[in-house]
Amino acid sequence: MKHNIIYIDDELENLRAFKSVFRRVYNIFTTDSPSEGIDYLRKNNVDLIITDQRMPEMTGTEFLKKVFEFMPGKPPCRMIYSGYSKTQDIDVAKEKNWMSAFISKPCDPEDLKAKIDTAISNCKNS
Repeated sequence: MKHNIIYIDDELENLRAFKSVFRRVYNIFTTDSPSEGIDYLRKNNVDLIITDQRMPEMTGTEFLKKVFEFMPGKPPCRMIYSGYSKTQDIDVAKEKNWMSAFISKPCDPEDLKAKIDTAISNCKNS
């Protein structure tokens, strides 16, 4: 069974590349709009949320906080995949359980897949 993943990033090239690499392994929904991502999450079951940190509409941590507020335990797996270094906002998000992992861009596809699979497995077992 394929896991359902939503990936939010304001850079369309990142969304296309992610979907191209992982579409055979996971069911993937991508959007460049955090608001559209929240609408999607209200209507669909997902196993993992992946979001960029720096986006014009809202940051990844702001997005994950909103998700946590309206669905605190679902999905349990939420990660930030960003080209920027970890920030205080990311540390706060981790402390408050808004996210389960931070991954730096770029990341080798095999390494990223391993991190995604580990995150999903850890979240399902917690």
